[in-house]
Amino acid sequence: MSASDKNKRLGRGLSALLGEPDVESRGSDTSTEPQATSQSGVKSLPIELIRPNPDQPRRNITAEELKALSDSVAEKGIVQPILVRPINETGANWEIVAGERRWRAAQIAKLHEIPALVRELTDRETLEIGIVENVQRADLNPVEEARGYKQLIDRFGNTQEDVAQAVSRSRSHVANMVRLLALPDGVLAFLEDGRISAGHARAIATAPDPVSLAEVIVEKGLSVRAAEMLAREALDRPAPEKKSRQAAESRDKDADTRALESDVAARLGLSVDIRHGAKGGEIRVEYTTLEQLDDVCRRLSSQSG
Repeated sequence: MSASDKNKRLGRGLSALLGEPDVESRGSDTSTEPQATSQSGVKSLPIELIRPNPDQPRRNITAEELKALSDSVAEKGIVQPILVRPINETGANWEIVAGERRWRAAQIAKLHEIPALVRELTDRETLEIGIVENVQRADLNPVEEARGYKQLIDRFGNTQEDVAQAVSRSRSHVANMVRLLALPDGVLAFLEDGRISAGHARAIATAPDPVSLAEVIVEKGLSVRAAEMLAREALDRPAPEKKSRQAAESRDKDADTRALESDVAARLGLSVDIRHGAKGGEIRVEYTTLEQLDDVCRRLSSQSG
């Protein structure tokens, strides 16, 4: 797909990524594919010749979900066709792009065939569609969503803006979700199983020992606002040696440096520490939430533009 074609499709959601069926694609069936069962291009495919997508963004599919869906499939059949792409590998002719739960439920319901829409899709398009479908259905937990976005960025060279347009989210939402992956595994586990929300995770992301804070949040059932206060308290409790060092450094600064710190802090709304010497220096900006960091980055980007 050319860059211009990609840009036309990004930002238009799942239907745009799928594309509209045309006469040429409907006429390109190979001898191994069943004939279309309707003018929409839907085919009835043997279940045993379909394999799941190894890069499926959603990993957590519960037995309860499948049981409820398989009961519905046994009673009413598959109402919405799944989406597949041809692969023609040993043991399988098609790979699922969207609809793995329906395919699994059909197996449990002992169906032999399943209605499917066949599309020629690249790996990038397959991943994009899988993410878009699950995000639109609110099926992904925050960690799965973040990993999906990161795959699009790392494997296929999408920018955060590209991903945001493809899934109809803001760029800051995509950026904040991807940043969650920098959290310790213990916090990600709480986030993945729903014991804390993405808001909780963002609140404690920059605090010391976020795993311990996450455990407190779960134990006490704290709100996101309470989690933010907990993280702020943790940040405001420096170690004794750090506190004495900071006090000594502050006394050593001249009046001009302290005035400049106050000016920059007032502009950013954040605590600022300026240190300089004969060979240069550094500016440190302290923030407590990822939203504050994103705001600083946005300001710097607008200034550089």
